[in-house]
Amino acid sequence: MRIVLYSHDSVGLGHVRRNLALAHALSNQLPGLVDRPVTGILITGTALAPAFQLPEGWDWVLLPGVAKSADGYLPRNLALSMQEFVPLRARLLQATLAGFRPHLVIVDRHATGVHGELERALRRARTAGPVRVVLGLREVLDSPAAALAEWARVGGPRVVKSLFDAIWVYGDPAVYDPVAAGEIPFALRKLIRYTGYLAEGRLSASGTSCMPGPYCLTTVGGGSDGYALASVAVVAPVPNGLGHLVVAGPQMPAGQLEDLQRRARPGVKVVASVDDIVFHLRHAGAVVSMGGYNTVCEIMGTHVPALIVPRTQSRAEQRIRAASLAAAGYLEEHDVGTLTPEFLADWLASRFGTAVDRRRAVLDGLVRVPQLAAELLQPLADAERSGADQSGTRRERAATVGTKEGASRVAV
Repeated sequence: MRIVLYSHDSVGLGHVRRNLALAHALSNQLPGLVDRPVTGILITGTALAPAFQLPEGWDWVLLPGVAKSADGYLPRNLALSMQEFVPLRARLLQATLAGFRPHLVIVDRHATGVHGELERALRRARTAGPVRVVLGLREVLDSPAAALAEWARVGGPRVVKSLFDAIWVYGDPAVYDPVAAGEIPFALRKLIRYTGYLAEGRLSASGTSCMPGPYCLTTVGGGSDGYALASVAVVAPVPNGLGHLVVAGPQMPAGQLEDLQRRARPGVKVVASVDDIVFHLRHAGAVVSMGGYNTVCEIMGTHVPALIVPRTQSRAEQRIRAASLAAAGYLEEHDVGTLTPEFLADWLASRFGTAVDRRRAVLDGLVRVPQLAAELLQPLADAERSGADQSGTRRERAATVGTKEGASRVAV
């Protein structure tokens, strides 16, 4: 089974990290469901992607990077206009899908990619052969008005229905339902399957900590917009006997990282990244984090108390996520504009070592996704197997006829 996972990756590492978690789950579980080995390609727009561990049988296709500015998307590195840049990425996407001929394509978040770059590749793939195409959505997109405007830009429900066989929402509707909230058009409801959060089963490979003793953890995701939270964390007093690990993220500007390291209080360790963030989350006594989907899912897969300090600019996604999970009692939230070192120190001291029961939430999305994929792919597998059997039967018949004809000629 050949699988392609696409993410555009303009800001942070959330999209590619989500697809990578799916790749591991599909690689581990799908072969047992459809009785076929799995191979796949992760298409991404971030050059940091190859630093992550791939499942066996998978590889990367790196697109020229795209960045997001106040005026919209623009090339991250190339000195091209968007009129040149988008067709370049589009041709690379078309070539990848045409050459790899996937059975399953999962598109993360943006139905047609940056400025529609993916639409022609998907239509050609659907025309060329049997393929199933899925739109994968995090449970919170944005404010309803902003989300619906994005749906309109891709052509609305009519275009989405023509491109996709299913929409997988990576969340628990009992916590937050994007259809009821108005973020996903009601006309698409029949395509939607809720998977639960992609929380349990996140890969933890290293099994080692960079902290020598008990510690609390502050993490700001990719780091491109995490300086405000990290700058408070590094000067918050640390309870006696505890360390404080602050992971600034590989995309934090070097000057900001150096400033954090310079101002860090005794007992605070500031690093750009760790080899295994999942392991460090699981073994922390308390966690402070921004509200990105992947970090929140990794937290939800633990019993560690968590304070979420969502970003306040760009999308409303993190604020909505933090509020919904706080209302359900799974974590706490605080606004970065009123966060002080004293408040953070008090919170860490009072929560360290306590436990939060998150078992009421649906957290097994990384099990449910391979099951949904198998439902889509099993008919394709059966058809290919039937075609192979029929082809083999025809070859056997032809060989038998040829043998008989040869025997007759010899007898004559």
